[in-house]
Amino acid sequence: MDYHGIDLNLLAAFDALMNERNVTRAATQVGVSQPAMSAALSRLRKLLGDPLFLRSADGLLPTPRARELAEPIAQALRQIGATLLKGTEFSPHEATLTFNLGMPDYPAFVLLPTLLNVIATQAPGIDINVHAFNDRDRAVDLLDAGVIDAAIGVPPTQPEGRILTRPILQDTFVTIVASDHPAARGQMDIDTYLSLSHVLASPEGQRHGLVDEALAQQSKQRRVALTLPHMFAVPAVVARTRMTATVMKRVALNSTAEGKLALFLPPIALPEIVLHVIWHRRSDGHPAQQWLREVIASVASSL
Repeated sequence: MDYHGIDLNLLAAFDALMNERNVTRAATQVGVSQPAMSAALSRLRKLLGDPLFLRSADGLLPTPRARELAEPIAQALRQIGATLLKGTEFSPHEATLTFNLGMPDYPAFVLLPTLLNVIATQAPGIDINVHAFNDRDRAVDLLDAGVIDAAIGVPPTQPEGRILTRPILQDTFVTIVASDHPAARGQMDIDTYLSLSHVLASPEGQRHGLVDEALAQQSKQRRVALTLPHMFAVPAVVARTRMTATVMKRVALNSTAEGKLALFLPPIALPEIVLHVIWHRRSDGHPAQQWLREVIASVASSL
């Protein structure tokens, strides 16, 4: 191997290609032209004696050698950046910029109001754009494309080295009925549960969710009488009908119908839901975005 052929630009190009899996986007990240990025990839392939990235329908796929090099190179670049930029500080009170956040309904209703109040106090010149998404893997696409700076939601289905996550908020499920419902005066056992008509929050319009998966394991089935695309509409519907629903606890507690609902532990085992702040590795060391992620985590912990 010719070590004299290594320079920092090649390492930055490799890191960008690992992050973006796309020559054009990697070029934009590094600040060079697409031909220059292609030339850098050619030099890297010759230098390392490996193709490093193979074209596919899903973008550039790293070879085993590229995966082996990815973290050491990324760590080395972070250390170099930290050394060169030592002393660089982000002053939120003086900053004037816009952050783009991706989030589904749940964090938008539960977390966003308090988050905006904190940001307005600490950084009055910062604006926020919110981009909605429902599919958890859509957050990866938005981060890859640079549309959002960070997302708040459930982590992607498949771990990606270029996508970083941090757990910030947990919630459990509760079963709700109207407070004047006959079922509110007794136990919410499995027989009572299955005798009721159910409301299911399903942004994709599916009539099968976590509850149905848990029931199927017991060879049981419920009647889903209504599906709604927005989970925060569910408590209001339940409060005015004889239907029931199983929702995250904060959905019920943050509803305007909260005083008209009876809450029960579901008669089936359901997992806790853990929300994460999700970001792209390329922004991991950016002072302003580090500040944003810390504020999000702090607000979540206060809840």
